[in-house]
Amino acid sequence: MTKTPIRYARFAGTAIVAVVALAGCSAGQVAETAQINPAISGLDTQTPDGSLLIRNLQVLYTGTAGYPAGSTAPLQVSLFNETGQAMTVQISSAPAPGSVSARQIGLTGGAAAASPSANPEPSGSRPASDPNPQATEVIDPSGEPTTPPAPGASVVPDPSLEPAQPARITIPARSSATFQPDTDQKLLAIGLSEQLRPGMSLSLVIETGTTAPPLTVLAPMEIPLSPASRGTGIPPEKNLGED
Repeated sequence: MTKTPIRYARFAGTAIVAVVALAGCSAGQVAETAQINPAISGLDTQTPDGSLLIRNLQVLYTGTAGYPAGSTAPLQVSLFNETGQAMTVQISSAPAPGSVSARQIGLTGGAAAASPSANPEPSGSRPASDPNPQATEVIDPSGEPTTPPAPGASVVPDPSLEPAQPARITIPARSSATFQPDTDQKLLAIGLSEQLRPGMSLSLVIETGTTAPPLTVLAPMEIPLSPASRGTGIPPEKNLGED
């Protein structure tokens, strides 16, 4: 009769040790996972001499179809001048095996090019025979009636239609230049050699004007944060074993 309490005590002690061990293992896994940095789809690289750092270089995602041949694709990148003097970075494109090239890499918007007005004032005149144009018509400078946008619709100028300046970017000493979708100045790949789809890359040549040789890089297309939506009429995939 005296052995039963001892047996129960030993069993309870063993169970407590097992629970503590499992809790410690779980806590270790959570802590290790929390230290993992999320992956980014852009390219991180630098010039051989380390004078210029290139971060998150990528072509902005526009959909599963990508950009057709001959079109313009906006780029995203951050450039860091690691030297003690101003640096002029020149970006161009050249054909490379397995990638798409562009006719020109240019800058639009901001100080490089003036943005056209979204609603230009008409300068043409209406013939005297019809002094009151209909409400559904707008007279543009050429004198041709056009249909205005629907009420509440926003008119956004297409950056590919703006005059592009050569992509020559002057970065002060120990400073940076960033091009993102929400910045005034845009960095564009104009005149794509062929269709640029997700999973493909754009060939770029980056020169710094220093003793470092030109750097050829492949800019990937941005990976969307959410999966592409299914087209209308496409049934959802079935799990294995379903009829």
